[in-house]
Amino acid sequence: MESYGAVTGAGVPLGAQEWPARRVPVDGVDLLVRDAPGAAADLPPALFVHGLGGSSLNWTALGLLLNDTVRGIAPDLPGFGRTPIAGAAGINEQAAVLVELLEREIKQPAHVFGNSMGGASAVALAAQRPDLVASLTLISPALPHPRVSASALWFAALATPRLGPVVLQRSRRLPFDQRFRASLAMVFGDPHSVAPEVRATYEAELRRRDGDPWVGQVTVEGAKSILRSSLAPPRRSLWADAAKVECPVLLIYGGKDRLVDPRIRTKAQRTFPNAHLLYLPSSGHVAQMEHPQQVERAFRQLIS
Repeated sequence: MESYGAVTGAGVPLGAQEWPARRVPVDGVDLLVRDAPGAAADLPPALFVHGLGGSSLNWTALGLLLNDTVRGIAPDLPGFGRTPIAGAAGINEQAAVLVELLEREIKQPAHVFGNSMGGASAVALAAQRPDLVASLTLISPALPHPRVSASALWFAALATPRLGPVVLQRSRRLPFDQRFRASLAMVFGDPHSVAPEVRATYEAELRRRDGDPWVGQVTVEGAKSILRSSLAPPRRSLWADAAKVECPVLLIYGGKDRLVDPRIRTKAQRTFPNAHLLYLPSSGHVAQMEHPQQVERAFRQLIS
């Protein structure tokens, strides 16, 4: 069991508490996996999947709120958090890692939560292996969008062979504090509403990850994968996968999301056969961090 010295207990915001961590060999790499503390062993299993640039720490508050209902695990996918990169890092590769992790660790249908690119990987997982998924909770999933947005142009720039490395190099030359403020503004609807302890935990993780040599590579590969998914023909797209998902699906979109256009929620609700929608007007891209109580209540309603 690994420990990283985070404080826990009464008086500490849920999002600043840290779950115990261990290593699980999956797909040729020792995946860091966190277990939600306090969950009974006989509870239904849950899998929490972070997005591009995220980590298992993105699920801390929500997993603790639900630890009387599900037994959650949250991995750092290859190239993210504290797991080194291993091969390609696209949506399909992540789905394959999740399949192996579920078969190794859980061996029964799990409630799967996915945010952003992790939401896209969760959709691919559910379409390929419906026997492993009891429900899907998708928070701002990175599904193809017909409208060109600033974020789409950014992903396209990163995915361009010569332009992508230049964009990343110029970004990394900026002082960390400037990049951190930009990250807060990009993912949170209201960065000023984030509890100081949660902000400090988020900053510490980003600062630690800043020194990982594979950060640029995995970011570019993730951007390429998202771009490829948006250009895929209809019969091979993530929307085709979504139409195959028969388990209950909770769709969560934030009205202040700067990375995923929340207007896509209408198409998403129409496409998934058994979809339920939660729209949070004041939330950004990571509703599970910004409004975990609302996400918790919606999930409880989904499975009740």
